[in-house]
Amino acid sequence: MILALTSYHYIIIFSLTIIISYFFNIYAKKTGIPSVLMLIGLGVLINYVLSSFIGVEKPNLFPILKVIGVFGLILIVLEAALDLSLVKEKVSLIIKSTLVALLGLVGTAYFSAEALVLFVEEMDIITGLIYTIPLSILSSAIILPSVEDLNENKKEFMIYESTISDILGIIAFYAVLSMVGADSNEGVYGEVFGNLVFTVIFSIIISYVLVYVFQNIAGHVKLFLLIAILLLLYAVGKMFHLSSLVMILIFGVILNNYKLFFSGGLASLLNMERVDHILNDMKVITAESAFVVRTFFFIIFGWSITISDLFSLKVIGIGICILFIIYIIRALFLFLFQGKDIFPQLFLAPRGLITILLFFAIPEETRNANEEIEGVLLFIILTTCLIMSWALVVQKNKEKLQKEILDQVKNESVDKDADLVEAPVAQKETENNIEE
Repeated sequence: MILALTSYHYIIIFSLTIIISYFFNIYAKKTGIPSVLMLIGLGVLINYVLSSFIGVEKPNLFPILKVIGVFGLILIVLEAALDLSLVKEKVSLIIKSTLVALLGLVGTAYFSAEALVLFVEEMDIITGLIYTIPLSILSSAIILPSVEDLNENKKEFMIYESTISDILGIIAFYAVLSMVGADSNEGVYGEVFGNLVFTVIFSIIISYVLVYVFQNIAGHVKLFLLIAILLLLYAVGKMFHLSSLVMILIFGVILNNYKLFFSGGLASLLNMERVDHILNDMKVITAESAFVVRTFFFIIFGWSITISDLFSLKVIGIGICILFIIYIIRALFLFLFQGKDIFPQLFLAPRGLITILLFFAIPEETRNANEEIEGVLLFIILTTCLIMSWALVVQKNKEKLQKEILDQVKNESVDKDADLVEAPVAQKETENNIEE
């Protein structure tokens, strides 16, 4: 018998989901196991309980994923842009991380597409790229909260690389999608190249206007108004075939680096204290909103997937081949730009939210023609997250052992110094006893 759910039940479900996700995040920071795996596992468990014990058939969750995905896509790009600081001290780091992200994306996508052409019947290279570009993008949604315990250089490198990988990957995906004309029904034609110059100029102008206007708005209810305007600009830009994601990106970069863009005479237009306040609050609200979107997205994704897709020799074979390409390409470019010290960065290459979002942006007729690719997608996501978990756990144990050895050396040094101080005192006492 199925109980009728009231509004109170939905409120309880929503609240418990957020609470559980919060504790998943805490556990992830302590253990190094990405919370994404736990959220997907929770979704799988929900599906199993509902279907096996309550008799509820799995609904069509793809429309919900698509709606959440649009918000997630915008929030991820905005959150990533708000983390990009354009300062002279980080120019070298930004260049290296950009090159690793770009070359890694291109190399992984191309060779993985060649592998798909080899293993999947009637697969051409362009269609292969539509599938493999999402599989070649690092997930900043997983990496950013997972690298807090790394040393500062490695942490910053991973933040920049994953952020830039997200942005470049999204641009590359829609560029290839528009090349095959698969966007005729979805309005994605020209997402990147159509009127790109106009889009960039318009984005810069509107970003300056928004920063100037919002610093002068009184009251507390203005940040969600700003997000609503960005969503509106995104939707209108899509309707007019503009590069909407580029608009979001440019706004975030200008807001986070407003002192650089509002320099010279333009500096007099701003109240630095107010803009700082807006920037800090914007980062908090974007991060919190992205957290909620990620939570429900991965749970619904776990609910929607079919685990049996993994138990196919063809899926496992293709998945292992692509994993091999991912880590070989990554090792090559990390070694080229960072030297020998590439652990654990080599294995911090999870695929997650962006990969899933772009996969569901592929036209249905294309996905349905290659159904086994969905199993490969799930295999790559789970395996890269597990490999990342292993690397972080090893790194934590290594740092813990180094700390214990360092503490032991310090203690031995203190004891030795104490012995050196006590020795003359003991000798003096012995001499005094002999004289007596």
